[in-house]
Amino acid sequence: MTNIDVGRKGEQIATDFLKKKGFKIVCRNFRSRFAEIDIIVEKENKLCFVEVKTRVGTDKGKPYEAIDKRKVFHLKMATEYYLLQNPHKNYKLSIDVVSIILDNGLNVQKLDYFEAINTFKF
Repeated sequence: MTNIDVGRKGEQIATDFLKKKGFKIVCRNFRSRFAEIDIIVEKENKLCFVEVKTRVGTDKGKPYEAIDKRKVFHLKMATEYYLLQNPHKNYKLSIDVVSIILDNGLNVQKLDYFEAINTFKF
């Protein structure tokens, strides 16, 4: 299985997880020249821009460790671009992370959800 396949599986797992938490999926794989936003969800006047990181095992570190300041900056730029095209007035906004570790059989070993790693107003 390629990294792209693992990423897609992780995004589907994250989508299912977010739906179970009561979020409505607004958009998946929003692309801009700055970055791709994996999942955009909405719940109770809150709009969350979700980055999904998935790895098989932890040999290369934990998935969330790949979210550095540069990545957050690019996600914020992509988020602002999305909001220019799709205004959401009076919404709380946040960038969230779903970190997924799969075992060798591609079953979820661990899933962490980090809310509001970067909150902002637009």
